[in-house]
Amino acid sequence: MKETAKTTAKTTAKTRKAPKKPAGYQPRFSELDQYLFGQATHYDIFRKMGAHLDKKDGKVGAWFTVWAPHAAEVSVIGEFNGWDAHANVMRKVGEDGVYEVFIPGVTEGMMYKYYIRTPDGRELYKADPYAFASEKRPGTASKVAEIEGYRWGDSEWLTNRKKFDVQKSALSIYEVHPGSWMKHPWSESNPDGFYNYVQFAHSLADYVKKMGYTHVELMGIAEHPFDGSWGYQVTGYYAPTSRYGTPKEFKYLVDYLHKNKIGVILDWVPAHFPKDAHGLADFDGQPLYEYADPRKGEHPEWGTKIFDYGKNEVKNFMLANALYWVEEYHVDGLRVDAVASMLYLDYGKEPGQWVPNKNGGNENLEAVEFFKHLNTLVRGRNKGVIMIAEESTTWPKVTGSVEDGGLHFSYKWNMGWMHDFLDYMKLDPYFRKYNHNKMTFGMTYAFSENYILVLSHDEVVHLKCSMINKMPGDLKEKFQNLMVGYAFMFGHPGKKLLFMGQDFGQLREWSEEREIDWFLLADEGHQHLQTFFSDLLKMYRKYPALYANDCGYEGFQWINANDGDRSIYSFVRWSPTGKNNLLFVCNFTPVERPDYMCGVPRKKQYRLILDSSDMKYGGPTEKRQMVYRAKDGECDGQPYRIAYSLPAYGVAVFSF
Repeated sequence: MKETAKTTAKTTAKTRKAPKKPAGYQPRFSELDQYLFGQATHYDIFRKMGAHLDKKDGKVGAWFTVWAPHAAEVSVIGEFNGWDAHANVMRKVGEDGVYEVFIPGVTEGMMYKYYIRTPDGRELYKADPYAFASEKRPGTASKVAEIEGYRWGDSEWLTNRKKFDVQKSALSIYEVHPGSWMKHPWSESNPDGFYNYVQFAHSLADYVKKMGYTHVELMGIAEHPFDGSWGYQVTGYYAPTSRYGTPKEFKYLVDYLHKNKIGVILDWVPAHFPKDAHGLADFDGQPLYEYADPRKGEHPEWGTKIFDYGKNEVKNFMLANALYWVEEYHVDGLRVDAVASMLYLDYGKEPGQWVPNKNGGNENLEAVEFFKHLNTLVRGRNKGVIMIAEESTTWPKVTGSVEDGGLHFSYKWNMGWMHDFLDYMKLDPYFRKYNHNKMTFGMTYAFSENYILVLSHDEVVHLKCSMINKMPGDLKEKFQNLMVGYAFMFGHPGKKLLFMGQDFGQLREWSEEREIDWFLLADEGHQHLQTFFSDLLKMYRKYPALYANDCGYEGFQWINANDGDRSIYSFVRWSPTGKNNLLFVCNFTPVERPDYMCGVPRKKQYRLILDSSDMKYGGPTEKRQMVYRAKDGECDGQPYRIAYSLPAYGVAVFSF
């Protein structure tokens, strides 16, 4: 916003009355709109709130509509009126505190804000909560944007999406931060080096297709003022960030990915919002979008505000926002951030900093109902769209049905598995035998929810090290460790997610300020890891045994879960058809087992389909026996067995 906004918003406005409605005036925000908004069921409220280009009485301009029930006066200030708070005072519509005005001469791209005068005379300059676009940071104004008129080309994708089965479909997600995936060299016109949405679409699609991921998960798309928040402190919930382009260019990104058969998931942050002066905090001079009681409305740990999930207009804002991204931008799912912080009233708080619910407990009952409403609504209206919970506690039935008392998410991030897996992988191989159960414990609860196994951005920041530098040993051993670890992950029940850079062994921790270290791919070790991970992705998509029976014990069987002394794990993933089942054998020590015997459940031929010692992965093996016939003889509690030379830090996968 230009500095003139503050200098032209004259204090004489304090004594001026809002304009009277002319005789016969028909508000654009109708009585039905008011009713639905008050019931939290105006699911396309974004078509009425905010700025909308239109014609009125033959004049071209824009309608502006905002909710500010505690305000004494509201006006629109912007480039079209010299940021003058006197020029376009808004009319109050109904009794719920909605204001609107039509302003002739407004065109697309013009910047604006709401000038709000409080009953005690304070003057606030607020960005539009429903704005479709924003000024590029460090500017904080909203921008008039037309989101209609984009010609989509993804009808085939949307038709096929309806067939997506939460439990039985393949899902391998590439988590990406657009601003630091790739960067242009510095220039005066683009000092940040950001790829715009169109450039990003092309480069990302090429990489994701080559690797074999099914979906991308995009961080930081909703407008946010601070790069260092990674997009988790949102001020523009309806605005794709202007860092990378316009709303229609973001539509192009989604459209292009869909045309290349790549799904798109967005990070979505309904848990909290920042206190920036232009944002939602104390929007009309009092708590409006947040709980009024600071014991409910403040996150002391994060320094942010908590949405008031008990207020219908706030719920409507969030529910419609979820639908907006899914239905207006065609995204295929939302990953809901910080779900635990919403479910628990005492999350991140000390005694005395929170208020129990009406039953005396620490559950936020209003947030629970919000989630049930949200997931029923989004999934009910958009078959095949997925809702993912980043939920770090043991809250029951996160992916359970509403009828069964669940929250009805499609998936939950498996944080427990992630912590156990990383704890084990960091260990010196000598000590792994004393922690063998860390890799098996996850199977005791693997089917209690629909899980995604995640190795996300959170695990490669804040001195936690990149994935490869979590591994023990020299650099060669680190690569070998990571390969066998990734293979174990792909064999374990649960959908998959990996953060960018970790599929080729990024050495440095991730920073939003620089692109990931693509130059490392000039090194053979990083090339080998990337090739191995790509082959894992392609194997995952090729064999239904790895995804179609992902949510029940019929799809998994331990062969030997107890070989702790040798730190070897073997298990079978069963296909729904009984054909192309997969046997995994994973060796987590640097000791080769040339005479390894593995029990097998069927007297069949076992064909080697993945061998981490292959030369294309940097191993020593140029040519290996590909088919192994099971022989009679009990082993590992199975009636048959195969003999196989198991490499050090090696993994072998057989189909049968």
